[in-house]
Amino acid sequence: MQQNDSLGITKIALDAMGGDNAPVEPVKGAVDAVAARKDIKVFLVGQKDVIQKELEKYTYPAGQIEVVHAEEVIETAEPPVQAIRKKKQSSIVVGMNMVKQKEADAFVSAGSSGAILVGGQVIVGRIKGIERPPLAPLIPTEKGVSLLIDCGANVDARPSHLVQFAKMGSIYMEHVVGIKNPRVAIVNIGAEEEKGNALVKETFPLLKECGDINFVGSIEAREIPHGEADVIVCEAFVGNVILKLYEGLGGMLMSVVKKGLMSTLRSKIGAALALPALKSTLKAFDASQYGGAPLLGLNGLVVKTHGSSKANEITNSIYQCVTFKEEDINGKIRNNINSSAEREGM
Repeated sequence: MQQNDSLGITKIALDAMGGDNAPVEPVKGAVDAVAARKDIKVFLVGQKDVIQKELEKYTYPAGQIEVVHAEEVIETAEPPVQAIRKKKQSSIVVGMNMVKQKEADAFVSAGSSGAILVGGQVIVGRIKGIERPPLAPLIPTEKGVSLLIDCGANVDARPSHLVQFAKMGSIYMEHVVGIKNPRVAIVNIGAEEEKGNALVKETFPLLKECGDINFVGSIEAREIPHGEADVIVCEAFVGNVILKLYEGLGGMLMSVVKKGLMSTLRSKIGAALALPALKSTLKAFDASQYGGAPLLGLNGLVVKTHGSSKANEITNSIYQCVTFKEEDINGKIRNNINSSAEREGM
């Protein structure tokens, strides 16, 4: 494999063995991505025979997909640190090493969350000055999308970590999503500055003093779906609870609406008339269209998608990697951290 010296092409190492629907959905997601865009090359990482058999179902630009053999698979239930250390020929380790060695610009996986978090830090490595890399998914809101940071990487975060999350989240929202001067808020149980647990109380004034973010104060959970902030800062325990409740409630509401629309003949007739508008509305709350959750603050891009990811989410995660590269998000994060360190050293 050649080093990534072609600036016009974004090279993505895709874990073809990760997730509940592997290799079927990752392979389809890769084929859909390269069929739509010529500025992408996908390395399907995993067991070569299995991947090749799946690829035979499709017609695609041959030069844009390459299979990279990785014999082993890290299962979800395996202890992450042990799995990363022992399974050197797993699709996760091989794919991340491609990013480390600059053979790929990004690694995308629906596999073991723990292994991806450990591998991201141990193999790809953190940007100098970054204390903890957070997982940051986009979540749908009434006004578009918000970035939830952190949703699962750092359960026991410190105030300094949350400040870095806010800065990285602001850079991502401005340059990947296109929201100028994004509003940053910290998750709290009330709007007043004196409310919250020890972590929130200690972090709030630090965020307030940050000159390079647009800090708007606290945000309560009920305000999140209304889009009252663009970057929602919290430690991973709180973030993961918010994310899982969000996903569960969204699925439940869609199920209840569909059931209600099919309950009587009159409602079925009404549903037929309202269906185009309803589909358009519900699509806005489909998280898969926004791609996966990037692990920000690493020396290369790592994106974690849902374990149940279908091809659509994989494809959108690949597109997400292209924007990340084109906007040089890691360079902007590195510059921000270096500038902050210089100011603190004065």
